[in-house]
Amino acid sequence: MKNSIKALPLMFALSSTACAWAQENQLTEQEQQAGWHLLFNGKDMSQWRNFKGEGVKQQWQIEGDTMTLTAGGGGDILTKKSYQNFDLKLEWKIAKKGNSGIFVLADEKGSAIYSHAPEIQILDNKEHPDNKIDSHLAGSIYDLFAAPSSAHKEAEQWNDVRIRLNDNHLEVWQNGISTTSIVIGSTTWNALVKNSKFATWQGFAESQQGHIGLQDHGDRVWFKNIKIKEL
Repeated sequence: MKNSIKALPLMFALSSTACAWAQENQLTEQEQQAGWHLLFNGKDMSQWRNFKGEGVKQQWQIEGDTMTLTAGGGGDILTKKSYQNFDLKLEWKIAKKGNSGIFVLADEKGSAIYSHAPEIQILDNKEHPDNKIDSHLAGSIYDLFAAPSSAHKEAEQWNDVRIRLNDNHLEVWQNGISTTSIVIGSTTWNALVKNSKFATWQGFAESQQGHIGLQDHGDRVWFKNIKIKEL
């Protein structure tokens, strides 16, 4: 009897772990009822394509339950569908010394995915050389709005991000910490842009609708549990 009692916590832990694993890249019943949709089902990348392309290059692979950029040369990718008002959730993990990003309102009018699209930064804050400016750290709106240090984790750890855009109000949370709340196109936003690298970039953040994008910065990066709800 004592052995059975001692085994219960371990059995429960194993069962809970298996259950948690089974939920990767799936929607809960509550999420389905609330109108959420998966952008990655853990099996294929059918809802994504390369920037100005039709398919997805081979450097983007399904590894386990993740969508992974295995090496540089895969190119930036974006959702086949474009979005105006949305709530986006995902998890990311970056390799040591790595750099990547999540784009919103991306279009294909410019020469690169970042030509007009604001970027939520992904970075190894400790070892990547682009860690000297606080608005270049993970969770920040790149070169515009700095994320607090409490939202940061070390490389090779999973981070959860939520990005909500509604009537130009952009909100970002990383690891449960609010990192951004600003209205795109407001005087505050325009002042930040004026003092950033994007000051002379025509068309930057002017689109009312666009694609969600993921960056190939040449470093290994993993994504999972990518889901979106249109508002």
